[in-house]
Amino acid sequence: MKLIVAALVGAIVLSGCTTGKDYDAPGVAPIPGSITYRGQPQTKLTKSPIGSTFPHNFINQFGEQVEETYMIQPDRSLKIVHREVRPIRFGGRD
Repeated sequence: MKLIVAALVGAIVLSGCTTGKDYDAPGVAPIPGSITYRGQPQTKLTKSPIGSTFPHNFINQFGEQVEETYMIQPDRSLKIVHREVRPIRFGGRD
């Protein structure tokens, strides 16, 4: 019985894993400070592999630190695939 339960839990966990890039999934909407906020950049990343990602960090209009991850699409446009916003802490205190 324990073996069956363990196998079912393992199957559920593995079903959430993906191995490929999901180019068709919608990205995160750009905000002021995002590379793509006013549209796609004029320059294309021609040497970077399609599907590769890179980070972009900035401070937003509310004084929060924003960390975005961009993915290069097959047409060489950029899509925001992840964003994390955190308050800026001064002096190492919480």
